Amino acid sequence: MKMNHKDTKDTKKTSDELSYQIIGAAIEVHKALGPGLLESAYELCLCRELSLRNIPFARQVPVPLEYKGVRLECGYQMDLLVDGLVIVELKAVDEIAPIHRAQILSYLRLTGLWLGLLINFHVPVLTDGGIERLVN
Repeated sequence: MKMNHKDTKDTKKTSDELSYQIIGAAIEVHKALGPGLLESAYELCLCRELSLRNIPFARQVPVPLEYKGVRLECGYQMDLLVDGLVIVELKAVDEIAPIHRAQILSYLRLTGLWLGLLINFHVPVLTDGGIERLVN
């Protein structure tokens, strides 16, 4: 499932600028709620915040896998795809594990997108270790 965006300098710049808006929205959610809730609660609140900021997104976007010419529906879903450019995976865990990074890197590779954000809301301060930018 390659997305329709070409890997151009403009697309990277747009994705990069968009990521700062997403991070700002996530910080707003974290300031209001703090750590300790379920991932699903943060996802819904971040969707609300993105809507309030008029930032287009899709929630729980399927990521089909193509293997040897056959498209397989394996149940993979991105938490958020923002403006068709930035994958956002949300967590509410004590610590980001290598598998979490591998997950978003796989989604980037499978979709052909350039930038993903891994946001962990289970931290005292979101900007202090709760946000990771990953690139394809």
